[in-house]
Amino acid sequence: MKMKHWLCAFTLAALPLLAQAEKVGDVSTAFKLIGPNHKIVVEVFDDPLVSGVSCYLSRAKTGGVSGALGLAEDKAEASVACRQVGQIAFKGPLPQEDEVFTERASILFKHVRVVRMVDPRRNTLVYLVYSDRLIDGSPKNSVTAVPVPVALKIPLK
Repeated sequence: MKMKHWLCAFTLAALPLLAQAEKVGDVSTAFKLIGPNHKIVVEVFDDPLVSGVSCYLSRAKTGGVSGALGLAEDKAEASVACRQVGQIAFKGPLPQEDEVFTERASILFKHVRVVRMVDPRRNTLVYLVYSDRLIDGSPKNSVTAVPVPVALKIPLK
């Protein structure tokens, strides 16, 4: 029995830290007679390894019957804006590139992803949002950057 607990703890520790988004609001972009309207949703999440940095993500959500049932494929358009919202502190060394957020954009094989990159020369955190699909991803993307105060060097792995 103890071996199962150890294995479970090891498996959980091996999972990447991904942020959970909370909805800020939305606006309707097209009226649907049956089911919810097509919308642009704005969500916010905190960087899981960098205290004091929050990212605002806007993206399309497909409505109608297929959207209500979770069967629709959302468009690949998304935008991200990350900002310093408090004192920046690092919870440990950061990898050069790390996925910090992912969410399903269709029932199968499509996700919206946010990746944090470190620009050590400028002491800046760079966040990229894009959409991928198993076979054919989209080149549509958005990027934002958060400069870190000069006195606080970004710890790299």
